[in-house]
Amino acid sequence: FSKFIHQDTELSTEFYNLWIVLMVVNAIIFLVGVVLNSLALYVFCFRTKTKTTSVIYTINLIVTDLLVGFSLPVRIIMFYSAGDCQHCSLIHIFGYFVNMYCSILFLTCICVDRYLAIVQVEASRKWRNPTCAKGICVFIWIFATVVTFSILTMAIQFAECCLSKILVLMVCEYFFPLIIIIFFTTRIMCALSKPSLMHQSRERRMRAVQLLITVLIIFMICFTPFHVRQVAISINPDMPHNVSLLVYHVTVTLSSLNSCMDPIVYCFVTNNFQSTMKNIFRKTEPEHSNVDILGMNKNS
Repeated sequence: FSKFIHQDTELSTEFYNLWIVLMVVNAIIFLVGVVLNSLALYVFCFRTKTKTTSVIYTINLIVTDLLVGFSLPVRIIMFYSAGDCQHCSLIHIFGYFVNMYCSILFLTCICVDRYLAIVQVEASRKWRNPTCAKGICVFIWIFATVVTFSILTMAIQFAECCLSKILVLMVCEYFFPLIIIIFFTTRIMCALSKPSLMHQSRERRMRAVQLLITVLIIFMICFTPFHVRQVAISINPDMPHNVSLLVYHVTVTLSSLNSCMDPIVYCFVTNNFQSTMKNIFRKTEPEHSNVDILGMNKNS
């Protein structure tokens, strides 16, 4: 575990140029992710009147993305000021992985909710309500926190069984959600071609497909490389350290990229998200035009 928490120090020593590039990439991810997710949080909290189940899951997803984004500068600060503090590193690693797995689980909830809303409309009415959605969100936060904390604790106390415990974590919080998303994506794409669902508007059906495909792409780009690396390490613990170090940092950076890609998902959650965002950026234009009109009226 001591080697695990000093990965940044090792990378900066052995591959300094790559470390600089990854730090710059992390800084860009931080800036873009925080700006986009802050705007999205404002839209869904204050400009969206109806808090549907999808909106509730999305708000929680935005919170996790913001926390992942804010953890990136903390990582750089810790490298310069608290590199030898194991407790600081433990807290940072714990917070990062809790939020990463919460992002995975909330993306899964959004996909399942979209499937129920499109395909199982009548059967899912009693489940698709704000109270149930809030309960599921609370469960996800507690589940991700407890599982991640228990895995890290066992990794510190029983180093010899660390790899097997990490595999359990990945099955619970990555591979199982991935299977669910693939299953429901396939189901909804098959179901949308049936005449019984033609009462759904074409726009709504297409938006559901786009959302599910977007989530799959995010999984493939952001989360899959990191977890494939973890499986490879578990299967082959004797992998050369330099290779493992490089792959670890690149895949962790890719996993952080989801905070910039998730805003694409928000565009398919509600009808008015894109229009609301455009209105926010164009808000100043009508004001100038109104001032000009008033001035012309006064002159006339």
